[in-house]
Amino acid sequence: MSIPTESKRLSDLCRWVSLFLFFWLLALTVQAAADEDQAPLSTVPAVDLNRYLGKWYEIASYPAWFQKGCTGSTADYTQLPDGRIRVVNRCFKNSLDGPLKESKGKAEVVDTATHARLKVWFFWPFKGDYWIIDLDPDYQWAVVGVPSRKYLWILSRMPTLDGAVYDGILRRVIEKGYDPTRLKLTAQPK
Repeated sequence: MSIPTESKRLSDLCRWVSLFLFFWLLALTVQAAADEDQAPLSTVPAVDLNRYLGKWYEIASYPAWFQKGCTGSTADYTQLPDGRIRVVNRCFKNSLDGPLKESKGKAEVVDTATHARLKVWFFWPFKGDYWIIDLDPDYQWAVVGVPSRKYLWILSRMPTLDGAVYDGILRRVIEKGYDPTRLKLTAQPK
């Protein structure tokens, strides 16, 4: 039995990295092709970030891998001195009585004309889209999505949302190309 040489290990590592990059680029290409089949996702015409800051309760969302087991989810947004936004997401794991999980990140506006398109990151260098696609004129609820329509969040300033308001939101997300059957309601403490 021979012991792998350093050059052999390096060669194996390069092969694995190459395979990973190949499949990652393939996945991006497939996603881009799927995105072209839909009309571009539109955002709200303007967002007053000072009014948008503060605490939001998640009312419903498309289940996302990074929220697995989360319930009672909230997001807090605060302005940072450099103009970016501090993001603190919290949830209870597996039940409202479960342990509190907290994730801290940052966001920056990428569309300075409307302030409706942001990039959010929790782990550098990975940034995700955060597009405000529907918003109450009084900033009491908001809908956040991404151009691929892979993620969707319905947020409210209160832990509950009026049924008629929720139904109106559902009608509008359908018009934007989202599938409402994928939405999962998020339990919130009473």
